[in-house]
Amino acid sequence: MKKALVKTDFNFPGQKSVYHGKVRDVYSVNEDLLVMVATDRISAFDVVLPEGIPYKGQMLNQIAAKFLDATTDICPNWKLASPDPMVTVGVRCEGFPVEMIVRGYLCGSAWRAYKSGVREICGVKLPEGMRENERFPEPIITPTTKAEIGEHDQDISKEEILAKGLATPEEYELLEKYTLALFKRGTEIAEKRGLILVDTKYEFGKHNGQIYLMDEIHTPDSSRYFYLEGYQERFEKGEAQKQLSKEFVREWLMENNFQGKAGQVIPEMTPEIVESISNRYIELYEHITGETFVKEETDNIHDRIEKNVTEYLQNK
Repeated sequence: MKKALVKTDFNFPGQKSVYHGKVRDVYSVNEDLLVMVATDRISAFDVVLPEGIPYKGQMLNQIAAKFLDATTDICPNWKLASPDPMVTVGVRCEGFPVEMIVRGYLCGSAWRAYKSGVREICGVKLPEGMRENERFPEPIITPTTKAEIGEHDQDISKEEILAKGLATPEEYELLEKYTLALFKRGTEIAEKRGLILVDTKYEFGKHNGQIYLMDEIHTPDSSRYFYLEGYQERFEKGEAQKQLSKEFVREWLMENNFQGKAGQVIPEMTPEIVESISNRYIELYEHITGETFVKEETDNIHDRIEKNVTEYLQNK
């Protein structure tokens, strides 16, 4: 089994601090740079699982880098360079404390809520009579608060965001505009690859007074994809959709009685389970990029990252 990077402890030139997130480790360098390391950690239900997934960080970072580069005409983003397959270096932004979640189809947590009788999510009214995996007439935006580690994101409406001063009306209008335009672009790219971009999330922040897209974009950690071929047939029959996203990890956990609730125990992640998750991530990478995934050497990931990032910072 290949090795996975689950912990980092770098000391880059000019480093000020480090923040260890659920999946990414973010190093602050000098006054205005962030070095974001996509580790091989995996989280579900806001819990970091005990085993890392080989190549996951590389794949997530490379997908995000490709989509950041492919959307610079829509809005500015934080990325400056990707000096290592698992690293993106970019400008520091002051993040909005909300995540902009956009949904094109009724599934996942939204479907679970709908099935229980809920007809409004984040202030957005949902039509009656919808079925699981049905496409919305138009994509809907259902923001959440950004939770601290160990806490769950909470749904929040546009009205609540404005009332709490988390964004000004002008800022929120731009966040909505960028969110829908990015989702449209992601949908178009996915369709060319035989996929449906079902839902995703975006994070934004401000740099020099301007709103920037931050973090990852259109990865399986932040997005859900269905296969386009057979979607309609499966939907009409009420069958589960063939999908590429982290939802299969959540489903495996739920089948084993884990949803991140107090007292629940994470099921054993055997080498076979870990390998199957790694393979599913690589499958998505190859579908969404149209390129063969090239596995980087995993023996000395930490040393390689340190060397590549240090050289980039010294030559910047």
